Amino acid sequence: MSDPAPNPLRAPLEAGLAELGLAPSLADPLLAYLALLQRWNATYNLTAIRDPQQMVVLHLLDSLAMAPHVAGLTSLADLGTGPGLPGIPLAIAHPGLQVTLVESNGKKARFLREAVRQLGLGNARVAESRAETLDEPGRHAAITARALATLPDIVAVGGHLLAPGGRLLAMKGVRPDEEIAALPAGWRVEAVHPLRVPGLAAERHLVVVARGD
Repeated sequence: MSDPAPNPLRAPLEAGLAELGLAPSLADPLLAYLALLQRWNATYNLTAIRDPQQMVVLHLLDSLAMAPHVAGLTSLADLGTGPGLPGIPLAIAHPGLQVTLVESNGKKARFLREAVRQLGLGNARVAESRAETLDEPGRHAAITARALATLPDIVAVGGHLLAPGGRLLAMKGVRPDEEIAALPAGWRVEAVHPLRVPGLAAERHLVVVARGD
């Protein structure tokens, strides 16, 4: 028997991983996740992005652009994770990071549980819940949200999940100065990091929000 054809997504993914300074060995589990997402998406419509090449850039590499900023963290809650973004790619990249995938939509939560099982992600768990009703006060070193809401809304629904000294790591497109100005009392922006996503021309920023004056 001839060898199976190489996955056409491998080369662009490995090039993107190299550009982000991440190990090429991450490609196998990331491609396995993407294949599972594509299969489920055909039936359950988990993401509007259907082109596999776009999925590599807009799902995998976009999520992993923030990987350096979660290095060293013990736990992360990904609020409104949808099909597991950025939580599952981050859990793959950082095996020592405990990731809680918070998603209230039943079909997406079912997919997440299957993905965690099939990928053998012992450092990821699914919480089928809205962020504001998740009863895990002070449990997480950080929370993140990729496309959930504005910064004030994220701290309103998820701030209770943060441990003392915890941080919100919010993924945004253009620098969200109006959202930053609207943060409620008791919250402050600690840093705004421009992110470079391989294969993407659009702006990306990671906004780090902490409790404080």
